[in-house]
Amino acid sequence: MPELASGGAVAARDALREALLKPLAGEELSRDEAVALLATPELTAALLATASALRDRAWGRTVTFSPKVFLPVTNLCRDRCTYCTFRKDPDDPDAWTMTPDEIAAWSARGRTLGCKEALMCLGDKPEVAFPAYRATLAGLGHRTTAAYVYHACGIALDCGLLPHTNAGLLSRDEMARLKEVNVSLGLMLENVSPRLRARGQVHQWAPDKEPALRLRMLREAGELRIPFTTGLLLGIGETLAERVDTLLAIRDLHRTYGHVQEVIVQNFRAKPTIPRADASEPAPEDIARTVAVARLILDADVSVQAPPNLSPADHTLLLAAGLNDWGGISPLTPDYVNPEAPWPHVATLAATCRAAGYTLAERLAIYPAYVDRPGFLAPALCARVAALGEETRTAPGGVEASA
Repeated sequence: MPELASGGAVAARDALREALLKPLAGEELSRDEAVALLATPELTAALLATASALRDRAWGRTVTFSPKVFLPVTNLCRDRCTYCTFRKDPDDPDAWTMTPDEIAAWSARGRTLGCKEALMCLGDKPEVAFPAYRATLAGLGHRTTAAYVYHACGIALDCGLLPHTNAGLLSRDEMARLKEVNVSLGLMLENVSPRLRARGQVHQWAPDKEPALRLRMLREAGELRIPFTTGLLLGIGETLAERVDTLLAIRDLHRTYGHVQEVIVQNFRAKPTIPRADASEPAPEDIARTVAVARLILDADVSVQAPPNLSPADHTLLLAAGLNDWGGISPLTPDYVNPEAPWPHVATLAATCRAAGYTLAERLAIYPAYVDRPGFLAPALCARVAALGEETRTAPGGVEASA
């Protein structure tokens, strides 16, 4: 019997090796094949090699990043995810809603340091939960957070930056309005499984993490022709099948609307102040396999990204897994979502890429394919994008760059 079991495992691995030939031939992996590849560490090397080859075919030997200023417009949030240190209540001493003067000062400083993106990142609709914050908004001359973010984006534009907003759930009308002052928008899908909203799960107290609501926003962003960033979060209690289902949902929306410019594969990091302080973090090889499967599942024109500050010792592994973008890196502001994880030095990251045979290049918060695609960039932003795109042709410090 042990011999039979062993023979069955060998046959299964052989079948998966055959499955890895499909993406290289322009064929799709089945859901079951994708899940099995995530669950078979013995095939990690073959999986990563396949994903790397697909990345090279679609994106060449250039890996990109966006020089950004991270602006936490407000860290108040009505959701209470059990892995989050970003959100605060109004009476918390670390609660912060940025003033227009602060937004202008940080934007101007970032522009001086070569930043081109203003990442507007904030909690989900705190005005629904906190009367004190509604008073703060009123004092700033606004009724909703989305209206204040619109104002903040205008400030960033005046400072020479291109805004990219991740404000949690937004209505269709809010996205349409924000498109006027943003070159792209974002919302982490995290996971499509409603199970993670159940009692005792990470999103039990997070109504805005309802998968159907987030999928609706992704769909409406596509209908509005908004270049969009989304992604999945690893290590929050999801199964491997749920990871694959999340990637498939993103792929299907992109195939319908053509608007998903990048997908982030982000790993959970344990912190002492969160309810999940003792939870296990995803292993580096697990992250790499998920990056690789994302590359195999998603269409070739979708960028696959992983945050370099969350896997500081594994940059070479992630490159081998088919990653083609590192996301935003700031010379000025920390990652307020993961403040314990500093950004890598760009020169060091460039050296790592070079050692692996790749060139590190700057990009803008809107990918080149969307700049001239009809309807995807507000006309008022075209000249700004063109000017900054030209500026990225050669970046400071010898890092090659492209728009």
